[in-house]
Amino acid sequence: MNNENNKLDSVLIVSITPYFIDKEILWYEENLEDVLQANQTQPFFKENVIFLKKGQNCNFSQFLRKVDEMGYERVLRVESPGEFSQKGGTIDIFPINSNRAARIDFLGNEVDVIESLKIKLGNEKKSREILKKKLSSQKLFSDLKGIKPGDYLVHLDHGIAKFRGIENFQFSLPQQEDFGVEKKSKKQNNQNECKYYVLEYDKQDKLYVPLGLERKLSRYVGFQDPKISRLGSLTWQKTKRKVKEEVEKLAKELLSLYAAKEVSKRSPYVPDEGLEFQLKTGFAFEETSDQLQAVEDIKKDLSKTQPMDRIVCGDVGFGKTEVALRTALLAVVNNRQTALVCPTTILANQHYNVFKKRFEKLPIRVAMLSRLQKKEEQKKIVNDLKDGRTDIVIGTHRILSKDIEFKNLQLLIIDDEQKFGVKQKERLRQARSSLDVLSLSATPIPRTIYLALSSFKKISMMQTPPQGRQATKTHILPYSFKAIRKAMNFEFKRNGQVYFLHNRIQTIQKAKREIKKNVPKAKIGIIHGRMAEHNLLKIMDDFQNEKTNVLLATTIIENGLDMPKVNTIIIEDATKLGLSQAHQIRGRVGRSHINGFAYFLYDQKSLTPSAKERLDALENSQELGSGYKIAIRDMELRGAGNILGKEQSGTINKIGLNLYSQILSEAVEKMKE
Repeated sequence: MNNENNKLDSVLIVSITPYFIDKEILWYEENLEDVLQANQTQPFFKENVIFLKKGQNCNFSQFLRKVDEMGYERVLRVESPGEFSQKGGTIDIFPINSNRAARIDFLGNEVDVIESLKIKLGNEKKSREILKKKLSSQKLFSDLKGIKPGDYLVHLDHGIAKFRGIENFQFSLPQQEDFGVEKKSKKQNNQNECKYYVLEYDKQDKLYVPLGLERKLSRYVGFQDPKISRLGSLTWQKTKRKVKEEVEKLAKELLSLYAAKEVSKRSPYVPDEGLEFQLKTGFAFEETSDQLQAVEDIKKDLSKTQPMDRIVCGDVGFGKTEVALRTALLAVVNNRQTALVCPTTILANQHYNVFKKRFEKLPIRVAMLSRLQKKEEQKKIVNDLKDGRTDIVIGTHRILSKDIEFKNLQLLIIDDEQKFGVKQKERLRQARSSLDVLSLSATPIPRTIYLALSSFKKISMMQTPPQGRQATKTHILPYSFKAIRKAMNFEFKRNGQVYFLHNRIQTIQKAKREIKKNVPKAKIGIIHGRMAEHNLLKIMDDFQNEKTNVLLATTIIENGLDMPKVNTIIIEDATKLGLSQAHQIRGRVGRSHINGFAYFLYDQKSLTPSAKERLDALENSQELGSGYKIAIRDMELRGAGNILGKEQSGTINKIGLNLYSQILSEAVEKMKE
């Protein structure tokens, strides 16, 4: 296909599909005739191959559309395989089946000149790996589940648009001879009906994106009303290029920050199948596929010499504690200590009881460390940690205190990690750069989502509900004691218990009197964060043992409490809660096979537009496993710009968080190579 002066007689372009990506460039040279023959007869090759010759008649607009649908990314300037650019009737393209980019000059609908460009492929194997990771990244960041007409989408090549729906359309197929193949029959039907995503741009120009090319689309996350792009303008390509340049600088900074962890090494963990089997037999439920996958992800991380940094993101009640248990066992059998840090004493106490019970038949020593314990008891536990007599310690911020020393701490598990500041989480890591970190979260904070999706933190999604688990029915209602009385009496009739959230300590006793007056059957216990911890645990024990049937509490109840008989929660002033917090609190009920009910009450006089949006988002995200979706929506409502600081906010909002994170992820992967 070559002659002198970089002029070419023809050019072969294949789709960006796994089948073609896995072929070496030499394969295309050796099998060119077979590929061209298959292009005439086989549907797959007809759809995924273009072969152009100099002087050939070729419909220019059809050619552009096919290159786009074959997965090539439109850019301002071609640099890597899988990219193309257009300037008038000139197309620069870097086919994935070639070691050099090509320029195709069209004169109307005729291929006038084909020439080889100076842009060359570097290391072929490395380039293919980068391309594979890029495709994987595009799929990861697409996030089109649940999109509705009116939502904003970002097209990789054309920019921000409004999604108008999915429709069937009939388009003329490109003529076979347009791409260098003679047509066999004049009677051949060149009409094809397919489903397309319909995107509306500025001046109501529309773009039709075929189903199957979702990786070129991503949901816009940023300000609520982004600037719609102008279809066909070079502005989007210029914006994208500028963002890539800025992101590459940021990627270098982030990589240098994480360099210490990257170079840290520790010996791999070796599993003990016998002890693992014993622990599994004590699990009273059937594992979900996502639970098993999360455990496998972690075991794979720990089998390497590089320290683990993984977040397990699963909705409340989806079994994250079981994943933590099995990870802790793996550390113990490798003679390494584990610290499980919780935001509250209540949650730490609950975890301690669960761990103690599950490990009681195994040679594993579990301790709890909190301010509740007497000084002598705390001193003994601290000494045991230092001497290695304790394998797993569970506690609150007390574990992070300067007086705590470990003999061989290797695994740090952070529950409800969004409750801890960056400095707190880094304190233990600084002491030991090779520390393995497992974070558990139902609604990860935006920064964590960002890090997880941008190559710095690995993520395991747990979206499959446990067998028999049902979604909590959510009611958004104006405040009234009639609704409260009805909800409580319904729960009491089925012998259940109720959480009542009143988030003002100063008036919580008054609230107790009001509830008792309106609902005589209510036996009420009160908890809040300023109580002495031994009193707090006593009231919790009474509630767990059903001596009371209503727990009147502040937001202290949001952190991980597991009470199977509590299946109704009433939030007195829901407008005061953040979206992720409200979802977390909703997850405190409906944790068994019994239907749960959540009542979010509001004062109509103080219902602001932003508060209404939060409540609407809760009502629209009632399905099981919506915690991740809620976290993304929370980010949308607050604006995505605060993730990396003010200097990045404008850049993120120009292209949306998903595409920004994708570009950053790709930049990091390139620099890691």
